[in-house]
Amino acid sequence: MGDEKLLKEIGERICTRRRELRLTQENLAEEMDVSVQMISNLELGKKAIRPENLVKVCTALDVSADYILAGTHAKRDLSDVMRKFALLSLENQRLLEALMDSLLEKR
Repeated sequence: MGDEKLLKEIGERICTRRRELRLTQENLAEEMDVSVQMISNLELGKKAIRPENLVKVCTALDVSADYILAGTHAKRDLSDVMRKFALLSLENQRLLEALMDSLLEKR
């Protein structure tokens, strides 16, 4: 995989997660103590992320470095999902399973 493609994918994951959390680029930049331009460049895949900023973005977006860099979830992330799933009522667990099945069929 080329560096350009990898940087774009990393940027897309950062942007997607930021939007999921309903943060603006300005909000994220402020939380990370960096410029808005840096966030924009990261999200567009124009610049590689420095290690210290990777730590900051993971903290600010509440995701693992595995997710930002490779698009995979760390075991900790999945165990959090399973813990939340176990707290649901049986009816809601079945609804969630049906939703997941439906989403997987669309792949």
